[in-house]
Amino acid sequence: MTRHELLQKITAFPLVAKVLAEELLAGDLSSMFRGQGIEADEVRRYQIGDDARSIDWNVSARFGTPYVKMYREERELSVYLCLDCSASMMCGSCMSRFEQAVLTAALIAFSAERSGERFGAVFFDRGISKFFSARKGRHNILAVINEALNAAENFPPTSFARPAARRERDTSAESNLKDALSGLGRILKRRSLIIVISDFFCMNWEQEMGRLCQRHDVVAVRITDPLDKGLFKVGFIAMEDPETGARVHAPTSFSSFRSAWETWHKDRSVSWKAILHRAGAASLNLSTADDTLMSLVRFFKSRRRRR
Repeated sequence: MTRHELLQKITAFPLVAKVLAEELLAGDLSSMFRGQGIEADEVRRYQIGDDARSIDWNVSARFGTPYVKMYREERELSVYLCLDCSASMMCGSCMSRFEQAVLTAALIAFSAERSGERFGAVFFDRGISKFFSARKGRHNILAVINEALNAAENFPPTSFARPAARRERDTSAESNLKDALSGLGRILKRRSLIIVISDFFCMNWEQEMGRLCQRHDVVAVRITDPLDKGLFKVGFIAMEDPETGARVHAPTSFSSFRSAWETWHKDRSVSWKAILHRAGAASLNLSTADDTLMSLVRFFKSRRRRR
């Protein structure tokens, strides 16, 4: 998909974002205000039945009579996107994983704008490559989307059928989700809604995910591809890891190989969900063949029913 084709799809998103914004608010924001964002607003005289824990002892001592604190809910939320821009995201069959990730990011961004929330983003590959502070307004959203489209153009077109040019294995080129999550944990001081979009072809991020979930509401969106569930019988094909350069010749006509391929992806999916469940994050598998809007609406609607 070209940049122009992606932009054509994204152009319509502000018109349909209202549907997702309603589900996003109902499914996630309501849970985040339980015990969060409560700030002292004013004081008044103590009345029979008031909670003694709300007494403002400084004011009470000054006036010689009990006063209690009145509170208000701080409902201004920051929505942060954590987007994987590594080379493995540039592969796919229907479209690249990264193209689906960009569409997902754009929908969430316009939905945050529609609901009046601040929106920010973190881009990562080998480390954090770009950071956008959370702000309101269309200008910030367009800047994030433009940066995502630029990131896609920095990689040559690849697919399962056309692997990248052969090169030496380089483990330092692997995506570093751990540092991205750790960086967000240090940057964000107030409770936020964090959407992590990645293929999760990376290691050692589990502990940082758990720490992030202790202070924030986290949704992990794993971008998959139909070929993850099964390969076509096309004989021997060359497959290469676009990040490390590791290369194999896969016998796709062998039923044993196809079975092992399917089992590995299925086990990986089960393990991924279990890790996120233990951490306290919500999880969504989103295929490159899925309708982005309908998948997100169904997901956030299901979260609203569970709350």
